[in-house]
Amino acid sequence: MSGEFVREALGVQERITADGSSPWPVEAGRYRLVAARACPWANRTVITRRLLGLEPVLSLGIPGPLHDERSWRFHNDPGNVDPVLGIEWLREAYEKAVPGYDKGVTVPAVVEVASGKVVTNAYRELEFDLSTQWTEFHRPGAPDLWPVDLREEISALSDEIFHDVNNGVYKCGFATTQEAYSRAFAALFARLDALSERLAGQRYLVGDTITQVDIRLFVTLVRFEPPTTATSSATGTS
Repeated sequence: MSGEFVREALGVQERITADGSSPWPVEAGRYRLVAARACPWANRTVITRRLLGLEPVLSLGIPGPLHDERSWRFHNDPGNVDPVLGIEWLREAYEKAVPGYDKGVTVPAVVEVASGKVVTNAYRELEFDLSTQWTEFHRPGAPDLWPVDLREEISALSDEIFHDVNNGVYKCGFATTQEAYSRAFAALFARLDALSERLAGQRYLVGDTITQVDIRLFVTLVRFEPPTTATSSATGTS
C-alpha cells in the first residue's frame, strides 16, 4: 500500500543446527553473536542467550549505537575494532561471507570467528535455534522458550505481534503518507489493547512460564514509552 514502511529482506539467512540440516554445526566457541543494544531485534537474541546460559559457548560483540551507510561500527571498543573479530565495521564480516554484499547490514548477526564471515542474520530462526539446537549447552534449569505443546500458539501470536507491534512501530515511524500512518497506528493500538486483555488474567502470554513470545513483545514495549521515574531522575524533577 502507498506510503507504508516495507522491511528490507534479510541477506544471509543460514541456520546453525545440531542435527546436520545446515552447513553450520552447533559448536562451542566457534561463533560470535553481534548484537547492538540500540536494536530491539538484537536485544531479543541477547536476552535469549542469557536466559539459556549460552555465554560460555557463544561470545558477544557489541557495536556502539551510532552507524551510517557503512553499517554498525565497534566505536566503543579500544581502537574502534571488535576485540575478537578485529574489524571496525560489521559490513566487513558481511562482505567476507558475500563478496559485493549489497543488502542491509543488520544486527543481530552471527559471525564465524575463524573465517570472520557472517553466518546468519535471520533473527527469528536464530532465536528458535538457540532454544532448540543448542540444548547441549543450556544451563541447568534454563527455561524452555519453545515448548513443543505450545509452539503453534507461540508462533501464531508471535506473527501477530511482529506485524502489528514489533514492526508496527516502524510502520508508524517511517510511514510516508497520513493514510499509511493511520492504518499502522490503528493496528498497533488495537493489538496492544488485545494483549492487555490477554494479560489481565495471566502473567505470561502463553502458558505459565516465560516463552519466546514474551521476549518478542517486551523488547518493543520497553522502548515504547520511557519510564517517568527515569525521566524524573534525569531532569531532577519528581
